[in-house]
Amino acid sequence: MRKSENKVSSYAIIGFGKIGQALSRAFARNGIRVSVATTRDPENFASEAAAIGPEINPTTMAEAVKSDVLFLAVRFESHPDVAKALPNWQGKTIVDVTNAYGVPLEQLGGQPSARVIAQAFTGGKLVKGFNHLGAAILAQDPAVRGGRRVVFLSSDDDTAASEIGALAENLGFSPINLGGLSEGGLLVQARGNSWGQLIFKDLIKFD
Repeated sequence: MRKSENKVSSYAIIGFGKIGQALSRAFARNGIRVSVATTRDPENFASEAAAIGPEINPTTMAEAVKSDVLFLAVRFESHPDVAKALPNWQGKTIVDVTNAYGVPLEQLGGQPSARVIAQAFTGGKLVKGFNHLGAAILAQDPAVRGGRRVVFLSSDDDTAASEIGALAENLGFSPINLGGLSEGGLLVQARGNSWGQLIFKDLIKFD
């Protein structure tokens, strides 16, 4: 059976630390349901999820990875463990919110950190994004002085970038597409002991 063209995507956040909770607040603020999962049992963080809003659904990793779009909000070093949750990520979009600061360059094999993650999530479409802001700022309402807080996106898949760009707008942000991972992606990634040029830039766009 063909999927409906109007099918509404399902969303999950993997990781419920400061960044995962900041993303959860963005979903709750806009009444968009999202599953959240960690390596812990859901009941261990259910009260924190409930405090954010009824849209936040604590669940198991096995259930969360059934979602269409997954925000990877874990430590960079933890991504291989998440990637093992499915043998193939075909049909899913992974939003890489990690930062590989402190990860030795040789461990990345000279590649952008996001491409390393893309290779781990076999068959999935990867978008680098939502990672350049600190958790405290990301958690705030992105509507600022009549403008909208910018989030940078980068992907080698134009369709996936457009999909996440539309979601970013629905979450109240102003997305800016930086292009492919080897070009724009380098502007918003950390690796070794260096930060990309756009990391921590808190920009507001006025329409």
